[in-house]
Order: sequence, then C-alpha cells, then structure tokens
Amino acid sequence: MGIHRFGRRDFLASAALAAGALAGARLGWASPQDDADAVFDRSLVFDALSSDEEWTDEVFAAFRRSGVSAIQTSLDNRTLAAALADLARWQARFDRYPDRLVKVVRGGDIAGARRQGRLAVVLGFQNATMIGTDLGNLNELQALGARCIQLTYNARNLLGDGCTERTNAGLSDFGVAVVRRMNELGMVVDLSHCGEQTTRDAIELSARPPAFTHTMCKAVYDHVRAKSDELLRGLADKGGVVGIVMLGYFVGPTAETSLDDYLNHIDHAVKVAGVDHVGLATDFSIRGIEATATRETWYVPRLSTFKPSYRVRWPPWVEALDPPERYRNVARGLVRRGYRASEIEKILGANWARYFGDVIGA
Repeated sequence: MGIHRFGRRDFLASAALAAGALAGARLGWASPQDDADAVFDRSLVFDALSSDEEWTDEVFAAFRRSGVSAIQTSLDNRTLAAALADLARWQARFDRYPDRLVKVVRGGDIAGARRQGRLAVVLGFQNATMIGTDLGNLNELQALGARCIQLTYNARNLLGDGCTERTNAGLSDFGVAVVRRMNELGMVVDLSHCGEQTTRDAIELSARPPAFTHTMCKAVYDHVRAKSDELLRGLADKGGVVGIVMLGYFVGPTAETSLDDYLNHIDHAVKVAGVDHVGLATDFSIRGIEATATRETWYVPRLSTFKPSYRVRWPPWVEALDPPERYRNVARGLVRRGYRASEIEKILGANWARYFGDVIGA
C-alpha cells in the first residue's frame, strides 16, 4: 500500500467533517448527514429565482427530486405586450396542471401548495421595462398575478441605474413613483440587479420591505452583482430577505468554485443581516445548467450581452449546486458548519415564505 499524502485540501475536508460531527453531537443528532436529511425533508424549500422555458414531465420530475416547495420565476419584460402574453401563458399552465402548480397571489398559497404536494409559483419580472411610462400598467400586471418586479436589470432604465451602468445616479422621480405604487399594490420591490445608489434609495424609500431575491456578498467575492455589507444590513433592518445565488461565476472567481465557497456567502450574510433575513436562489433551471445548456447556447451569447465586469465563464456552474439535489447539499453543508435545525429551516425557505406573506399579504 502506498503512502497517502495528506494535503491541505484533505485537512480542510476532514476539519469540516469533524466540525459537523461535533455540531451534531452537541445537538443530539445521530450523524450530520442523517439530521440534515431529516431537517430538509420536513422543510419548506423556496428558490427565489428558478426558471424553465418548457414545463415538461422531465421538469416536473426534477422538481420532485429537488424537494423544492416554491419558486419565484422570471417572465418576459421586454414590452407590456410581451409581459401580458407571458402572464397568459403561465395562466394556461396553472389551468393545465392544477394538480401540480399553484399561482401565488397571497402568502398562504405557499404553505398551502406544499401541504397539497404542489409547486407554488410566484410570478415575477427581472426588469421594469414593461411598465413603460404609465404607472397604471402596474395595476394590470398585479391583477393578472405578478407579485415581484426587479426595478432595473444591469443597465439604466426609466426607474434608475443598474449594477453595470457607468453612472451611479440612483432612483429617478419615476422610479420613486413606481416603488410607492408597488407598495400600495403589495408587490415585492426586488433590487437584485440594481446599482448601488438605486438599491440604497429603494431601501430607504420603500414602505414595505424590499428584497434581494438573487445576489451574493461583495465582502466574500467582489463582483459587480454583489451587495455590500451596508446594503445587506440596510435591507435586513427594513425587514427584507437576501437570496444567495448559486450561479458559479457569481459565487467565486474560478471553475474550482465549490459548495464551501457558496456557504461562505451564506455565513457572511447571516453574520451581517441575521439568520432571519437569508434565503436561497439559483438563477437557472431546476435540471441544472450542465443538463440543459452548452457553451454555444449559454456562454457565447452572454459575451455580447454582458459587460466584461460580469466575468462570465464556462462552465458556469458549481458541481454540488447544479443538479436538482442542490438544496439538500446546501442543508448538509449547513449542518457541517454547525447551524441549528431551526436556522437551516429558515434559510431553506421559511424566511422567504414569511417575507412574501408580509409583503403581498397573508
């Protein structure tokens, strides 16, 4: 038998397992993995940004494997006509699959869908461009089921600056009016892609708690899409929740970015914002990117869509976070890091379920 060379990676892995075992022993668990699975199986799991274009049996099967109870998804925001057409397509899905899908119009629909074994879907938009210049369009979108709108994407729109815009001008007067109207309608003000000053303005001016549905911590990985400690703390102080996104080039700088790198973002968000204000988000298909995309369909188009500051790379996924079982892997990782069962339940989905109930109505 050859000599095993015990390197730094082996040491870190052993240390993580030992820490998890100690945490499990402290809380009276048989083993960290056993407890993580038990906690996961009884938890409401909420993915604050998941998107699939085609809802096939394969997609539904992946959701069953994943253990997810609820998602927020992203609709077409190019124009009002496109947004209304996509809302109509989603209504057709709800009508076609009443035993599988539930449209979330109030917070209670989330827990109700889980009890019934159905997937709760919050309809949202990752840009406010479809509003145009007419606040009245918000009324129509809300009436048809939209419950979340991101104020800007990466670039500037009529509401304010996005995170890759050259300037940092913050909310426009129209943007302020949109926030106020969304507050009145009970719609989530999402600031995930917004520029720093736009984010700061919206946190200050929103009467209801805003959200970062899918972002990460700038202190852990200094990416243009990440949020500073100041903004994380400000969001939490307002009652909002931050979803830590699982897309690889948002989590860390190289293709070797790992589950532990992702958990570092969760640890930091919990430290800064508090465990009651942290949740999960993916930003890709429940089936995973590796199973649904190629370099030509994913990476190449993004080279012309996003600025170099976005640091897009191929492959874009984190191995442990790509398959449908990604959320269970996160739960196991949190146990290894010493999180209590109640804290894991909050991060997996209870925080998002509470938040959406607070903002859109119970």
